[in-house]
Amino acid sequence: MPEPVPVPVDLLIRHCWIVTMDAERRIFRDGALAVIGDRIHAVGPSAEIEAAVIARETIDGSRFVLTPGFVNCHVHITGEPITRGYIPDDADWRTNVFDWLIPTYQAQTPAEERLSAQFAALEMLRTGTTCFVEAGTILDLDAVHDGLAEIGIRGRIGQWVQDRAFAPGDDQAILTTKALATIESELDRYPTAGDPLIAAWPCLVGHMTATDDLWRAATTLAKERGTGITAHMSADPADPDYYLATTGMRPIAHLDAIGALGPHLSLTHAIFLDNAEVASLAASGTNVTHCPMTAMKGAYGASSSGKFPEMAAAGVNIQLGTDGNNNGNAADMMRAMFVTAGIHKDARRDSSLFSAYRVLECGTVNGASGALLDHLIGSLEPGKKADFVAHDRDRPEWVPLLNVVNQLVWSADGRGVHSVWVDGRRVVANYRSTMVDEERLFAQIEAAAPAIIARAGKTIPCDWPVS
Repeated sequence: MPEPVPVPVDLLIRHCWIVTMDAERRIFRDGALAVIGDRIHAVGPSAEIEAAVIARETIDGSRFVLTPGFVNCHVHITGEPITRGYIPDDADWRTNVFDWLIPTYQAQTPAEERLSAQFAALEMLRTGTTCFVEAGTILDLDAVHDGLAEIGIRGRIGQWVQDRAFAPGDDQAILTTKALATIESELDRYPTAGDPLIAAWPCLVGHMTATDDLWRAATTLAKERGTGITAHMSADPADPDYYLATTGMRPIAHLDAIGALGPHLSLTHAIFLDNAEVASLAASGTNVTHCPMTAMKGAYGASSSGKFPEMAAAGVNIQLGTDGNNNGNAADMMRAMFVTAGIHKDARRDSSLFSAYRVLECGTVNGASGALLDHLIGSLEPGKKADFVAHDRDRPEWVPLLNVVNQLVWSADGRGVHSVWVDGRRVVANYRSTMVDEERLFAQIEAAAPAIIARAGKTIPCDWPVS
């Protein structure tokens, strides 16, 4: 038989470690990855792949560990990236949210939201995140969409929606109609059909801010349009207290009763649950987004009150998020994986909980599933999108390289991300964005932040004198 003819490919990276996250969780010590257009063509041992392709561009990957791009399933890309770290770290949950975060969100302009979204996307890409699910834009989704399109990241975005009439004189019917019109409009403008890099989802504020009518209608729209829904829930005992007082049921039980649970739904935080709620999440296929850095900084109680080990044991799809830059304070998913791997071991005094292998799944394949994109991303396999990360082994935290999964979760962080590809395009190369002028963006953020803080009526607190 004649020798097979090598297949022309656009890119070949050879002689690298590859953590595939495929169904067998294969790892190659001397692996190669070939790309055609926006898709992975082949993954396997270097000798095998090199013999089967002829590449337009070849990269010696002996310096690198390749992984799938991380999937950040809950991140505030507006409001907080542009004011990172100015909110004090000793405020309780209600003070943090209502006295600091909300005024800061409301003080932005659409232009600043666009700038903030670009900055958030840059930080995510530079630390290995190639796809995200937004917590919710406040003002101008179109500006945010256009800004993100210049960065080259993959994401699911949406206007932050709520409809419950809390203020005297509010017309509940009008609020619900307006909220649904917002969702329908954004799904029309930015549909998921065709798997674009940036598309819209219903982003509910969650907690107790959405009526049953909004939950039901958003669920129907999501199922009709093939989108997910993201919402905050049970970060604080206030959520179960409210639902018990108004419905006689805990939040997850109530959402189950009105038909809102399911694989389309991702609930963020989900700390104050009982065992029946855990069972409902598992039975319905509802996703839970764990934001461990926020929980740790904000004293939410994830390690003392959360049932994350029970959820994992029950089969709930646990994915990870970095939340806001005034809560978790960083959009580095590798830091979130480190914290996830540690806090539950320590809280339960059980080192078997959340092994490095399970945590890496939370940051890749689990996140891809919750983002409804597991047919495209989350693992390095032929036919999937070429979304992957090259981690730099030429750094102290990577030497010696013995167990690559332990190294990824326990030793390394996003500062070691050398290069990133999204949709087959190299968007980070040698630690810098190929898409935007980083110095210009940083200067714009530095200039914008004080103005937002001033408009919010805030000052920058510091316990020590600054001169």
